[in-house]
Amino acid sequence: MTATHSFLHLIDSSWTLFLDRDGVINKRIPDAYVRNIAEFEFLPNTKAAFSIFRQLFSRILVVSNQQGIGKGIMTEEDLRLVHNHMLNELNHCIDKIYYAPHLASENNIMRKPNIGMALQAKKDFPSIDFSKSIMVGDSSSDMLFGKNAGMKTVLIADKDSNIEADMKFDSLYSFALMLKNSNN
Repeated sequence: MTATHSFLHLIDSSWTLFLDRDGVINKRIPDAYVRNIAEFEFLPNTKAAFSIFRQLFSRILVVSNQQGIGKGIMTEEDLRLVHNHMLNELNHCIDKIYYAPHLASENNIMRKPNIGMALQAKKDFPSIDFSKSIMVGDSSSDMLFGKNAGMKTVLIADKDSNIEADMKFDSLYSFALMLKNSNN
């Protein structure tokens, strides 16, 4: 176990898991947005990963940039329907979903890599300790969000990715299995 993996055995029910959505939980649509349930497709073994996470973490939160709303490509109601579908399929094991509908050009505090969604989560769940939190994402803005908030970071990407993170895995499920094995 390398030094970067050394925190895995420390994880207990006092930790919080923050997850990006597109490219982590569901398939990302290149150069487009998941606008409806028909376009929402779970990545392989995502449901199994969540059953592992639910046993380990006290809180599971989704933090997602959704500028498709700001661009007028979809509505907040469209997003709500997609999120309700996701929650139902995952047996409501996500405690809360945060999203930023703002355009990247606005540099809004709520939009990753800014930490507005993390601060809102801390306000909603005061027991969150960012030093005992993990941000899982597939982009540099996800990793910067986690670092900026003082979290551990896990990148979901192929091994050729040069994005900096505390750990890298090829899938959410691979990360879940590593966690499970570290906590047995």
